[in-house]
Amino acid sequence: MKIFSRRDRKTYRRDNSQNMNDVESLLWNHIRKSQLGHRFRRQHSIGSYVVDFYCPEKNLVIEIDGNTHFEPEAVDYDRRRDGFLRSQGLVILRFTNLEI
Repeated sequence: MKIFSRRDRKTYRRDNSQNMNDVESLLWNHIRKSQLGHRFRRQHSIGSYVVDFYCPEKNLVIEIDGNTHFEPEAVDYDRRRDGFLRSQGLVILRFTNLEI
């Protein structure tokens, strides 16, 4: 089963990419075009999940958490999601909007 860039998530990825919030845009402006020496992708699907930013060279996922990520249901969802991503050998860095 293909887990990266699944076609069934393409519309969702495109919509999120075109509608980034201010904080995501700010971070993207600092990591795009290999400014850190590594290429990042934004709104990249891995399995049934879409991550904010992904660096395939480093197996690194960066997630930006807004207020909705602190709701009990969202915390549960993020825990399951992070478990899946880690099972794929990925490292996850999470930042709040305020930290960015």
